[in-house]
Amino acid sequence: MKLGLQISDFTWPGGPGRLRTDLAEVARTAEDVGFDRVSVMDHFWQIGVIGPPEHEMLEAYTTLGYLAGQTSRVKLLTLVGGVVYREPGLLAKAVSTLDVLSGGRAMLGLGAAWFEEEARGLGLPFPPLAERFERLEEALQICLRMWADDDGAHHGDHYRLDRTLNVPQPLSRPHPPILIGGSGEKKTLRLVAKYAQSCNLFPGPDLGRKLDVLREHCEREGTDYDAIEKTVLFDFAVGARGENAGAIVDALGGLAEQGFQVAHGIIKDVSSLTALEVLGREVIPAAESL
Repeated sequence: MKLGLQISDFTWPGGPGRLRTDLAEVARTAEDVGFDRVSVMDHFWQIGVIGPPEHEMLEAYTTLGYLAGQTSRVKLLTLVGGVVYREPGLLAKAVSTLDVLSGGRAMLGLGAAWFEEEARGLGLPFPPLAERFERLEEALQICLRMWADDDGAHHGDHYRLDRTLNVPQPLSRPHPPILIGGSGEKKTLRLVAKYAQSCNLFPGPDLGRKLDVLREHCEREGTDYDAIEKTVLFDFAVGARGENAGAIVDALGGLAEQGFQVAHGIIKDVSSLTALEVLGREVIPAAESL
């Protein structure tokens, strides 16, 4: 089992003036203690389960580009991007750039988007859910087209690109891994089976059923279920003195038995670095053997 650090809160004690320094320290520490990847939310306002919208939030791909220059090993991605926030051609270019400048460490994390208040507030498009899923599938098709040799036109139901030219191409081969976030059984998991190399699910008692549904979609799409990386959101509440480390290892063991390979963890007060160090010392070595 591998661990990923999900950075979803930038309201830190040092304030915006120290964000640059503190964020670099967090990412480098996560890499040094053994995290496999670092991800950020693709939001422009803070989300309600974490804090009020007025709290600090950094734009995702600018942040990932900065972290590419501060790290050398960890994979970098949004968990996950909102498909309506960027035109697909721009998105493919952004991920390609991140992959080249990080030395082949980018992943494309993408989903159908959900934060309507944020989108409306900033004047971003936010069509009905059914159309957002249509756009999600077409965006995936466009990204794959731009990461292939053919730079011909794409004229689809929602997007028109007269030339899908993308130079330089990503270093990752055949392309940056695609991670689709969400647990929807009819649409999201079908798109995982058809287009993705990785999925991210929400924790809960129905995880086993979600994986069964994904397996069924893979059978229909002719996709190797075992080749898809299964990831899950996780709360790394390790405790002030690391007292919860054993329970976390046990929980990760249960997820590994179900077939999950990566836990994307949220860490409260991550800028203090203490929890990262405890996880690196007491959890990551044990998780690697699961």
